[in-house]
Amino acid sequence: MAVIPPLSATAAEPGTLTVQPRPVEDLKAVFATVESVRETLARTRIGGTVAELTVTEGDTVAVGQIIATVRDPKLPLQLAALDARIRALTAQQHQAELELGRARQLRASGTGTQQRLDDAQAALDVARAQIAAMEAERAVVAQQLREGEVLAPTAGRVLQVKVIAGAVVMPGEPVASIATDTYILRLRLPERHARFLKQGDPVLVGQRGLAPVALADPGATALARGAVRQVYPEMAGGQVIADATVGGLGDFFVGERVRVYVATGTRDAVVIPPDWLLRRFGTDFVRLADGTEVPVQAGGEIPTVGDRPGGLEILSGLKPGDVIVRPAGS
Repeated sequence: MAVIPPLSATAAEPGTLTVQPRPVEDLKAVFATVESVRETLARTRIGGTVAELTVTEGDTVAVGQIIATVRDPKLPLQLAALDARIRALTAQQHQAELELGRARQLRASGTGTQQRLDDAQAALDVARAQIAAMEAERAVVAQQLREGEVLAPTAGRVLQVKVIAGAVVMPGEPVASIATDTYILRLRLPERHARFLKQGDPVLVGQRGLAPVALADPGATALARGAVRQVYPEMAGGQVIADATVGGLGDFFVGERVRVYVATGTRDAVVIPPDWLLRRFGTDFVRLADGTEVPVQAGGEIPTVGDRPGGLEILSGLKPGDVIVRPAGS
């Protein structure tokens, strides 16, 4: 975008301005939709019954937060059965250790055979291996029990909850859809503006509720500044789609529309401060340095962007070189 000088009228002396056209950004008002950069699903990892649901639509969640609990009544029973088998194998291991001790004593005294000692050692090794296998199997069931907790895969806001408490779910079934914390504005512009739009271009965002904005008001706090982060190479329905990043979109509704001003090229225009315009009986006037007042046709407002003051565009009634003065009391 072109760099805009402070004013198209040059100050000749205090209280006067010399009219000179200057390039201004040709702003177009379009509607943009607040959307999340990413939307993801929180899914179940085991089948069972939804025992607890801790979130609802609109809630903010953190990464790893438990949003639901799925319980399978068979898993605690399997865990109890494995614990009993581990206790039985532990008793067998203790008996094998006693048998190995006696076999070693008999072998040391010369009354026992080497084969009996080897059999006792093998029985002890088998018991230990069986206990290790049962403990690993128990760890699998315990992990399945822990996987009944449905965790938020990312930080963000819950858009939809797809189940209710008491519902029967299968593994991989979605529980909730979550929009990430990063929100963008999705713009759709007519294809004739595609050649002007590029990454990094600034955008101005209006108020919520699609309210119009006083672009030239230096104190207008409704205008937020953003930048185009991505321009999609494919058009849809004769429109070019682009994403813009703007701060402070976290409290907006996903899908909410806002008014956005984007630059679609530059043009020369005569711009004066808004308070230098006189309005009487529905007609706009500008006072020249010689004291005469000339009728003018005022156009749209040029926005204030950063340290560049805005103003009011004059469509007709002034020509380059005219010296205008500020009205008394303005």
